[in-house]
Amino acid sequence: MRSVPARARLYILCVALAGAACAAPALNARTPWPAVALLAVLCAGCEQSALPRGRTRGLGTFYPVLLAAVFLLPSAAAALVAVPGALLARVDRRPHGIRRLWRAARLAPASWAAAWVHGALGGPAAGAGPDFPHVLWPAGAAVLAFCAVLAVLDGGILATAERVPARAAWRGLFTRSLAPVAVHGLAGLMMAILWTSPYGPPAALLVLLPMGVSCWAFAQYHRERAAHQATIRALVQAVDLKDKYTRGHSERVGRASVMIARELGMDDERVEVLRFAGILHDVGKLGVPTRLLRKDGPLTPEERRVIELHPEYGHEMVRGIGFLGEARAAILHHHERIDGSGYPYGLAGRQIPECARVVAVADAFDAMTSTRSYRRARPVSAALEELARCAGAHFDPVMVAALTRALARDGWHPEVTSDVSRRAPEHAPDQGGNVPSARAAATPAGRGPAAP
Repeated sequence: MRSVPARARLYILCVALAGAACAAPALNARTPWPAVALLAVLCAGCEQSALPRGRTRGLGTFYPVLLAAVFLLPSAAAALVAVPGALLARVDRRPHGIRRLWRAARLAPASWAAAWVHGALGGPAAGAGPDFPHVLWPAGAAVLAFCAVLAVLDGGILATAERVPARAAWRGLFTRSLAPVAVHGLAGLMMAILWTSPYGPPAALLVLLPMGVSCWAFAQYHRERAAHQATIRALVQAVDLKDKYTRGHSERVGRASVMIARELGMDDERVEVLRFAGILHDVGKLGVPTRLLRKDGPLTPEERRVIELHPEYGHEMVRGIGFLGEARAAILHHHERIDGSGYPYGLAGRQIPECARVVAVADAFDAMTSTRSYRRARPVSAALEELARCAGAHFDPVMVAALTRALARDGWHPEVTSDVSRRAPEHAPDQGGNVPSARAAATPAGRGPAAP
């Protein structure tokens, strides 16, 4: 959502209007304004103090307070509680205003729906006792309603702002959020019961202490993950500096791998792993002598064998990065071929890990559509034709078809990756006099015309 499309802006506006409609009935004298104000201040304070930096969509420490408001207040009043904190929240990515509006817009209808369900099932009366275990049923139903509304709204923003295919946009959103929101719901229920007890609101605040500790641990996890991502960026920059012919190639392969993964309906976690795999697929070039990567003339057989070691070098470099998961297999096997003629191990067909088959197609596609010092980029249509011609022998036909569908829908906007002053004429042959092809694209940097 770095640059928000017009349809996403319209979607956010519609959700914001729905949230305003949910909260509008609270604007009257019967609303318990002191409780609304106190809960809104608590919600905003938790949001400011402990939400992990860079998390513009996900869980924060305000959920226990927000769900306590769901259990304590009428539905319209509950819809107001999250608005101040969401509008004042720290947002690291631009555009800041529309991101803050989205945070508030998604939480207001979810809170309203949860409070309505809780009230319809007799939750306030059961909680006033409190009447255990009957108080748990309306609270659990309210949590389910809260998660369901958030999942529906978040899937919509994925489909409109990030162009995730409709069949994949909502997949897994509800189930992934249910467990953490349920835990926050229990804390919110404890707050609500203590709030109405003889001890009053000060006792309810004690519930926030253990939740604050857990959210601090959550923030530490994200800081550690951010540090890993910074390490990945540093490795990619090192590769780009060493092999000047392919500058920017790794990031684009990561982008194309994500397009394929989403088209195949993979869940968000696997999509992220495929992005890492695409970005790091050539990290092993750090172990290849620079003189070979930058050699202008054809490579000798011995030099080619040295360069063909880069997948194994890369695999060794990332072996200890646990969160990469199957991305490590993609780094090792992205030069294998379906017919078994690839390297380093000559795997064939389904022996090649799925993630490696994705990256292989993304790698060859970007190599053909990127401008290098020794030739201009080929048109996207020509690159897809070449991929289709080699599908079944070199590339997995399923991956080729997925990339073709994704590009037909979303398009491709490659960046120039070579020194402009050294560009060759369009369709210039390589040093051996051959027109670039997908088979050459997947050949290691033996200065095959589209060597990635």
